Amino acid sequence: MDQALKLETLDPSRRPHIGIVGAGFAGLRCADVLLRNGFRVTILEARNRLGGRISQERLPNGQLIDVGANWIHGTTDNPIMDLVKETKTATGVWDSSSNIFDEDGRLLPLEEGEKLSTLVWNIIEDAFAYSNKYGPSIDPGKSLLDFFQEEVVKRIPDTEEGYERQRRLLLQMAELWGSFVGSPLNMQSLKFFWLEECIEGENLFCAGTYNKVLEKVSQPVIDGANIYYRTRVSEIYGKSMTQTGLAHVKTTDGQVIEFDELVVTCPLGWLKQNLEAFSPPLPDRVCRGIRNIGYGCLEKVYISFPTAFWLNPSPSDGRIVQGFCQWLTPSYAQNTNPKRWLTEVVELGSLGAAAHPTLLFYTFGDQSHHLTSTLRALPSNKEKDAFVYEYFKPYYSRLPSYDESNVNCQPTAYFATDWLGDDLAGNGSYCNFRTGLLDGDKDIIAMRNGVPGEGIWLAGEHTAPFVALGTVTGAYWSGEHVARRIAQTYFRGKGEEKERVLDGEKGCHIQG
Repeated sequence: MDQALKLETLDPSRRPHIGIVGAGFAGLRCADVLLRNGFRVTILEARNRLGGRISQERLPNGQLIDVGANWIHGTTDNPIMDLVKETKTATGVWDSSSNIFDEDGRLLPLEEGEKLSTLVWNIIEDAFAYSNKYGPSIDPGKSLLDFFQEEVVKRIPDTEEGYERQRRLLLQMAELWGSFVGSPLNMQSLKFFWLEECIEGENLFCAGTYNKVLEKVSQPVIDGANIYYRTRVSEIYGKSMTQTGLAHVKTTDGQVIEFDELVVTCPLGWLKQNLEAFSPPLPDRVCRGIRNIGYGCLEKVYISFPTAFWLNPSPSDGRIVQGFCQWLTPSYAQNTNPKRWLTEVVELGSLGAAAHPTLLFYTFGDQSHHLTSTLRALPSNKEKDAFVYEYFKPYYSRLPSYDESNVNCQPTAYFATDWLGDDLAGNGSYCNFRTGLLDGDKDIIAMRNGVPGEGIWLAGEHTAPFVALGTVTGAYWSGEHVARRIAQTYFRGKGEEKERVLDGEKGCHIQG
């Protein structure tokens, strides 16, 4: 792609100046492609750093962790996977047994856990296939939970011993799909469930964090673009609103900056809350797309210990917990969790050279709102520590080899995300597809199209190819795609050369 456009194809008398709002992966990749093709680029970033929702923090014990994305979704023809390999970033995958605690806090036998886990993923795969095949005729109000409820009866017949308990456990496990999309199962559209399918290949945990990948993606921008940190955009004006015929922005500190084209990579949640910032207003079809697509609330809590005690065989039955572990609708945590929100964790103690004795809890929906709002309201770090450890103790205390009197089983550090409290992130995580959605694919396309006539372009994980929506790869591809469209707008070459640019889109073909 880097050779697809030659610099001499641009008007030599003037290098077009492109503004990019937001320095997440969409903005960074967009800037990189534009810079390589001779454009002037200025990035306006409200934070004091690059990366957007890709960022890292250090636990008090010095361990680096990802605050945003943890995963690489798909390994086949995935540019993020290529960057992971290039930067020698460690990845992890767990080929281990299913670790499931039932509502009474009992660790299910391996055989039973495997059976239930297999059933859940088989139903998920069938839901993808059903949504792909029958999407146009599926009732918009039908949820993924509805599909599960119908399938559970088929998969676990009345003739099977203990069928009622098995069905109950299976439906509880199905709710953990919320940890993938950031919203409860009953809010997820079956009609547009096919939009949740990812790139082919494995889902790998980014064990070494996204730190090196972020550095790699950022470097061309640091070297070649103008970057204004702590610069928050409050108003966005299209070309028809200015005497110069240029798009321009107004910042919260009163600056007015003009650009030939403006790429807005703000998160979907931010767009939902700031539609009035655009003048003229965004077209109705684009606004409907922004309003219609859901926005999740996935949050994470990292809790570290002196050792990964859960990897030591239990004295009673020799069990260990490796990889994922789930606690289903607990009845034993009434003081801290009276609504019986289920909990999922991925343990980081078995990640090879990148391992550290940490449990990573994923939460979504009402539980995320409860945890983040409570922590925000507590006045001291001591009270925050006490709240986190008390809240999660009913779960980690049930792991194999836990001994309350053993110092190795006592938490030493934690970090909790608060994307719900982050207005720059749009007070949430990433897009998903909720029940009631009528034209989800067309909504994505409408946002993806933007308003080129006004010099306003939209990019981000919510405008990605359908196989990468809501992912780091999707954000990366969306920025690349907008950059190519802008480059083609300014192209001064012949038709044959234009065809060569289009051919250069291998790997980021935008579906729809």
